[in-house]
Amino acid sequence: MYDLVVVGAGPYGLSIAAHAAAAGLDLRVFGRPMAAWRDHMPPGMYLKSEPWASNLSAPRGEFDLAAYAASQGTESRHGVPLPVRFFASYGLWFAERAVPPVDERLITAVRPCPGGFHLTTDDGQSVLTRTVALALGVMPFIDIPAPLRGLPPEQVSHSSHHADLARFEGQDVTVVGGGQAALETAALLAEQGTAVRVVVRADRLNWNTLPPPRERPVVEAARRPHTGLGCGWRNWLYAETPGIFRRLPAQTRARVFSSALGPAGAWWLRDRFEPAVGVRLGESVAAAVPSGGRVRLELVSTDGRSETVETDHVIAATGFTPGLDRLGLLDGDLRGALRTVGASQGPEASAVFESSYPGLFLAGLLSAPSFGPSMRFVYGATYTAERLVAGVRRRLGTGGGLPVTVRQRDVRRGAQSRTRQPARTPLGSPGLS
Repeated sequence: MYDLVVVGAGPYGLSIAAHAAAAGLDLRVFGRPMAAWRDHMPPGMYLKSEPWASNLSAPRGEFDLAAYAASQGTESRHGVPLPVRFFASYGLWFAERAVPPVDERLITAVRPCPGGFHLTTDDGQSVLTRTVALALGVMPFIDIPAPLRGLPPEQVSHSSHHADLARFEGQDVTVVGGGQAALETAALLAEQGTAVRVVVRADRLNWNTLPPPRERPVVEAARRPHTGLGCGWRNWLYAETPGIFRRLPAQTRARVFSSALGPAGAWWLRDRFEPAVGVRLGESVAAAVPSGGRVRLELVSTDGRSETVETDHVIAATGFTPGLDRLGLLDGDLRGALRTVGASQGPEASAVFESSYPGLFLAGLLSAPSFGPSMRFVYGATYTAERLVAGVRRRLGTGGGLPVTVRQRDVRRGAQSRTRQPARTPLGSPGLS
């Protein structure tokens, strides 16, 4: 029986595995490394975050993105967008150096058993472990609006379903959504000759602004500090104090989780997007039906007007929702017994990322309802990995609490958040795509 099985091999899974391996835990990692970045994003996409905010986490800060860039004879620079394919390659490089060999089979079932958990792989093999860390990424949690769900799969897809957009050359495509995934997908479609429109429920698009230099005068830096989620004190609170966020009332956490860092496009995309893509603002899809090999969309505006549009395909760039109902790999009784955060239906996590079922740990998007917006981004991997592995060791009885440096940092951040009043800054500052 293993000490820990990590389910998922994206940035969070690999970071947890790196810390667990360094702690001497008997460990297995399952999943295709960096699968979402390798298999679900088309060529030409870039990270929305700054390179320095896109590090996977290993003890002592080893194997960061800057080191990988240097190994490739290049440099990752602030204010210069990073290709997604480069980031995926960085993740594979990190895995080779910081993590035990990854088993690329998928885990299809997790159920409790005496002393821990019984896991089943996609080829029917059994794995026994004392603790489990679910680092599933975002793919199990895709959201497609209800009016589109009745369309056949050849006529509707989620933006994360596409590693290549070439199939849409010469077609007419409607993209639903106003965030980075929607806007960048639409720009790439237009640049390859696809007729594309974007349907956005809001009455305007939000665009992030060019980030200021890393090195700035002290007064300016104090007014709008850099964080891994963008500039500003509110973003600093989300990025640097997830533990304090977790102590907020459940309803407050659920509200902030659903609204903070809302849809916005990267500053570097705007000049490509605006001349090439038509946008229908203040409209949403009320109905969608197949019609002669195409899709007939009924679009309803905020003032009640409706219009019909025909298109060949609809791409829903409508995000991800970490609800327990999406965790089909968990035993039904186990899933039903987990506590949730308010009305969010996202699972509750302890200060060390343990669910309400002992030994079952949560990471990444699954922990965002508890710890806040930073867990939707790679930037949250360091905070998560350090504490989650400390929690696993505590559960196994092989270690005490958090490392001293981590405890001290939490105390310092808490003191800062109590003594400094955050300036009011717009939500939706640059984060990770």
